[in-house]
Amino acid sequence: MAGSNVLAIILGGGQGSRLHPLTETRSKPAVPIAGKYRLVDIPISNCINSNIKRMFVLTQFNSASLNRHIKDTYHFSFFSSAFVDVLAAEQTPGNSKWFQGTADAVRQSMHHFLRHEFDYALILSGDQLYQMDYDEMLQKHIKSNAKISIATIPVNGKDATSFGILKTNAENDITSFIEKPAAELLPDWTSEVSQQMKDEGRNYLASMGIYIFNRELLVELMNDPETNDFGKEIIPQAIGKHKIISHQFEDYWTDIGNIESFFEANLALTDDFPKFNLYSKTKRIYTHARMLPTTKVSGTALDKTVIADGCIINAAKIEHSVIGIRSRIDSESIVINTYMMGSDFYQPLEEIIDKNIVSMGIGSRCFIKNAILDKNCSIGDDVKINGGKHLKDSETDEYAVRDGIVVIKKGAIIQNGFII
Repeated sequence: MAGSNVLAIILGGGQGSRLHPLTETRSKPAVPIAGKYRLVDIPISNCINSNIKRMFVLTQFNSASLNRHIKDTYHFSFFSSAFVDVLAAEQTPGNSKWFQGTADAVRQSMHHFLRHEFDYALILSGDQLYQMDYDEMLQKHIKSNAKISIATIPVNGKDATSFGILKTNAENDITSFIEKPAAELLPDWTSEVSQQMKDEGRNYLASMGIYIFNRELLVELMNDPETNDFGKEIIPQAIGKHKIISHQFEDYWTDIGNIESFFEANLALTDDFPKFNLYSKTKRIYTHARMLPTTKVSGTALDKTVIADGCIINAAKIEHSVIGIRSRIDSESIVINTYMMGSDFYQPLEEIIDKNIVSMGIGSRCFIKNAILDKNCSIGDDVKINGGKHLKDSETDEYAVRDGIVVIKKGAIIQNGFII
């Protein structure tokens, strides 16, 4: 294990506008996933499982809830050098600008990294869903005397036009790179992939935005203030000048770029054998340890549904849905194809009994389909939310429609009898 000489840098992403309204009050890495985790738990858990215990998370938008989550969650031994630190964009006498891109974020934070001893910097994205052993990638990097390693995933022709595509030679060195190639250019960009990937038509190597840099080279590259982005500038300019290798990854990986991919990734957790395995003994996903009671279900038909801790459920039926922590769903309600994020706290019993107050959770006789309910939503009785492609994109103070998915905003109150 070589984790002791690695520093992990997790990029928190920009404004997260494509995940709006989930990013209205929080940064992208703080968005809740799978009913009890947050997106940032994925790269942090991958690091811990790979024995990399020194991590910085770089962020600049709405970072308060992210700070709180990391502070409350990741406590290491008093005698170890392990840490997870959040670095928000800061103005200094020499710099008054916000982060201009991924590389600029690393450049502006470099003085913090250089206070630590490390030989390799592992640069990760804070908004991807996957389980990877970074130590395997690091050992390959060291063995091949590479200066930069890039994790790549084979993709098909349809997806290739949305990614940075790399080309490798027989030695696995990356020889060329193209950002989001047009479909007619693709025949020139195939790479050597495994037989299984060939059979699936996945012949193009896409960059996953996961990099290992040797310390000296990273310091050298960060000296150029004109380069702001790893994918668009740093990597393409380094090809041909430095030894850069591809680390091919063939397991499940998804880039949570927009509401639709976020929705699908969460609902995929209800499959019989989910591609993202939360039940692995060796690849555990860590998060805030809450002292919550068990979930109570009464009179509910459940099918392909994941339910987190501390819920009280009296619904008629829940199907193909993820129900988050402390969720409450009342009698005769039907929930289909929905991600309900749950609540940050329990409401006092007197408020739940009071008929003049719309209680947190889902009321009685509701029908909810193709929806994301953000944290702390209050949905009254007899509410009908029927998402689907028949709905146009729109937005109000309480909800937004994106790609046919109805997103009820954090803390929104939906009155009795409301229909979308």
